[in-house]
Amino acid sequence: MTMSQHILSAFDRDLESIQATVVKMGGMVEAQILDAATALETRDEELAEAVRLRDKAVDELEERINEDAARLIALRAPTASDLRVALTVIKIAGNLERVGDHAKNNAKRAKVLMAVPAISGSTGAIRRMAQAVEAMLKDAIDSYIQRDAALAADVRARDIEVDQMYNALFREFLTYMLEDPRNITACMHLHFIAKNIERMGDHATAIAEQVIYLVTGEMPEESRPKAGSVSDFNVAEG
Repeated sequence: MTMSQHILSAFDRDLESIQATVVKMGGMVEAQILDAATALETRDEELAEAVRLRDKAVDELEERINEDAARLIALRAPTASDLRVALTVIKIAGNLERVGDHAKNNAKRAKVLMAVPAISGSTGAIRRMAQAVEAMLKDAIDSYIQRDAALAADVRARDIEVDQMYNALFREFLTYMLEDPRNITACMHLHFIAKNIERMGDHATAIAEQVIYLVTGEMPEESRPKAGSVSDFNVAEG
């Protein structure tokens, strides 16, 4: 065995371990997305609190991935293509951490909403939007593990559907607020929850774009398809 083969196999072994952590982190974040939406829909305060508390574990996994990837780069002297893989892992972990932050914020808002009258039909629509984003995120992670640029491109294309769901919800919340000022507090919280989920879709799309770059060596040339936002409230909280 030559020295270059030894270094390459060591790099691959270390990368495999890091990728296993990425998959674990992805699974945790996917659960956070759905659990936050379920807590909102079922008014389950314990589940909402569990989502909030689990965010620390997500943050710790990102730190571990970053440390392991940095060690990999320092110790294994990766080639240019291997370096791109290592940097992609760090970027994926960063996007997953942000999705986790949005889920934590949604869980906090779900707890607030439990103290006010429910807005009919809204939580089911938010759950469906969360399910669409969770599926995007799962496919984005799968596209990375499989080095599947076509699957990544499919994830990227699906982001427009999430944007459209968000826009429809925003119009609905605006109508409720105009009909009865007593709905304003609940609708504002629901709007921010929907906006957080839309942002989660953006992070899943960013992961997919990193995969396309990793596999092809080029970022997608065409602009990401986006549905025009009907809302000026483009601030989502971590």
